[in-house]
Amino acid sequence: MKHIILTGAATVLMFASSCSTVPLSGRSRISFVNESEMQTAAAQSYSTLLKNPETKILNNADAQRVKNIGQKIAAAVTQYMNANGYASQIQGFKWEFNLIDSKEVNAWCMPGGKVAVYSGILPVAKDDAGLATVMGHEIAHAIAQHSSERASKAAVAEGVGGLLGAATGNKSAITQNVISQVYGIGAQGFYLLPNSRTQELEADHLGLIFMSMAGYNPSNAVSFWQRMAAVSSGSQKPPEFLSTHPADATRIAQIQKDLPEAMKYFNSTSGKPVR
Repeated sequence: MKHIILTGAATVLMFASSCSTVPLSGRSRISFVNESEMQTAAAQSYSTLLKNPETKILNNADAQRVKNIGQKIAAAVTQYMNANGYASQIQGFKWEFNLIDSKEVNAWCMPGGKVAVYSGILPVAKDDAGLATVMGHEIAHAIAQHSSERASKAAVAEGVGGLLGAATGNKSAITQNVISQVYGIGAQGFYLLPNSRTQELEADHLGLIFMSMAGYNPSNAVSFWQRMAAVSSGSQKPPEFLSTHPADATRIAQIQKDLPEAMKYFNSTSGKPVR
């Protein structure tokens, strides 16, 4: 029991000492996973993907659009981070933007600024503002260090689960099994999944501002996410409380609430909101 208490105290101490603030949103996050190591691993994975014979990297007008839009957003984000005391958080970023030939409606940004856009999302994006919406959103995940935070949250959940198992070690096998299952459901439903949904809405929020900083009207984000909702309307979705992503209606409603703030950054040459 003494060992369990000491381990629990150490976990709490590590949790408290690993808090930092997400730029722009001001949300407090935990991250005791080394971000530099995350970036190194991401760069290796990105390089492996691009070198894979099955990966077809496009080099056409759309690919150039992706690079141009990405570079504009990256420049705006870098200007903001450097001017507001967050330079250390993007110190290891080496931006790359590639368009990959795939029917998948997807795009992502790894830690360190490694971005991939799949050609399947181009009809949904429709225009440069649509591309800026999705790319701003994905870049926001990297800027907010969501991957490190998710890894940290998973480690905390695993650690607490281990403590719970040790604390119930004298119970019957049936009791231990029930407690383990209940904890697993609780950790997912009340800790890990809500955190994922929080990150998605936060990436929407930051992404709106980042696209605005780069000169793209953020009001276009609403129609983009409406088109995304229409594309996925035929698929089976889990209830919102069991999903890593917010419901389409929730997402769009929150974006509409965030638009007035994002518009203050639109066409701002200083990287600061226009009052």
